[in-house]
Amino acid sequence: MDIDVNVIEKMVRQAIADVSKDNGCPTVTYHGPAGNYGVFDTMDGAIEASVIAQKELLHSTMAERQKYVDTIRATVLNRANLEMISMLAVEETEIGKYEHKLIKNRLAAEKTPGTEDLVTEAKTGDNGLTLIEYCPFGVIGAITPTTNPTETVICNSISMIAGGNSVVFSPHPRATKVTHLLVQMLNKALEEAGAPKNLITTVKEPSIENTNAMCEHPKVRMLVATGGPSIVRKVMSTGKKAIGAGAGNPPVVVDETANIEKAAKDIVDGCSFDNNVPCIAEKEVFAVDQICDYLIHCMKQNGAYEMKDPAMVEKLDALVTNDKGGPKVEFVGKSAKYILDKLGIQVSDDIRVIIMETNKHHHLVTEEMMMPILPVVRCHDVDEAIDNAYEAEHGNRHTAMMHSRNVEKLTKMAKLLETTIFVKNAPSYAGIGVGGEGHTTFTIAGPTGEGLTSARSFCRKRKCVMSDALHIR
Repeated sequence: MDIDVNVIEKMVRQAIADVSKDNGCPTVTYHGPAGNYGVFDTMDGAIEASVIAQKELLHSTMAERQKYVDTIRATVLNRANLEMISMLAVEETEIGKYEHKLIKNRLAAEKTPGTEDLVTEAKTGDNGLTLIEYCPFGVIGAITPTTNPTETVICNSISMIAGGNSVVFSPHPRATKVTHLLVQMLNKALEEAGAPKNLITTVKEPSIENTNAMCEHPKVRMLVATGGPSIVRKVMSTGKKAIGAGAGNPPVVVDETANIEKAAKDIVDGCSFDNNVPCIAEKEVFAVDQICDYLIHCMKQNGAYEMKDPAMVEKLDALVTNDKGGPKVEFVGKSAKYILDKLGIQVSDDIRVIIMETNKHHHLVTEEMMMPILPVVRCHDVDEAIDNAYEAEHGNRHTAMMHSRNVEKLTKMAKLLETTIFVKNAPSYAGIGVGGEGHTTFTIAGPTGEGLTSARSFCRKRKCVMSDALHIR
């Protein structure tokens, strides 16, 4: 996609100006006043408003809930809105690529399931009829990441409201402005569609203190954390129902039976998608020795820059790694060109991924860096590659990829790694519905086991029994 960033930025600024004009409605700005379309001065205020909204939603029909879901979809898919939130997400967080934020926000709006996900179970027999239905928890507290700030709000809002819940978001502080804008945009549209006010709320100044207040508030019935291990542990330790979407370190295996040319392109495409910030993106490659050289050659033809000097690889690692061994925040979601420039290496815009051969113990293999740096480990055979992939994934059971025509080995890897998403012969993003079948989600709950969350993930199963009646067989 050829995009003139200056033109888009001008358009975004104009869109903000247009939305902010006095047209008889409260002004939608970055930092809305307390209670302005869901943005509240305090976390307690946001939660209390959510309680009222959820009680009203409880009396809505399923058709009305679906109408609200459709309203969220239409609001996000409005071209000006979609471009605005995508541009502002990159501008504020300084993470990812505008073109890919467009794809991800559209994906969240189009492919997150609504009320159709809430399928009723029925059992009948001599003793009558029993229905088992998906019912709301109530007010849900959701923590969103800086890597997917708008996508997570869109996806969670659709799923949670479809399930009959209201939601309070605690966004990452570095995504405050775009989260406020999106929350206000959605609430305004929902109110105009007849929905209860404040189905989606957030706090004016996100902070650890406000997140803790949300987690501890007695009227928040469920907690959902999309982020790193520490925040997932936080919600799991509260004693409340918690869904945790934690870290991954997705490996990709390529064996001698694969279509190497396609595998190379798929791997570069997946690794470079939104500059590698998606938790599903390819983070390290394990390639069978006999095809490894050709795989690297094909990757270079598809936008990979190969770093051959071991000393330069170590310099790269030191550049992007913090004192604790994790990724430096200032390099997360940055482009390959940007990172190489910091090393004094100038490349064209066609370069999307930095690759290098390493051993399986190298820090760039074992640590999830969330930037388009892709180590390649040469393996004697496919069994060694699968075993190495298992080690590198660290038991997160998040995502893995394999390029192969050997069904037996594909099955072996799937069974050994037990990942929530296992993509075969495609880029990683096929696992969330981009070029692959199935629904999407940006809350992939590995630690707590829900997997690809949807409306039913945010519901309780309740049983309704009619004894000795309504059995007509």
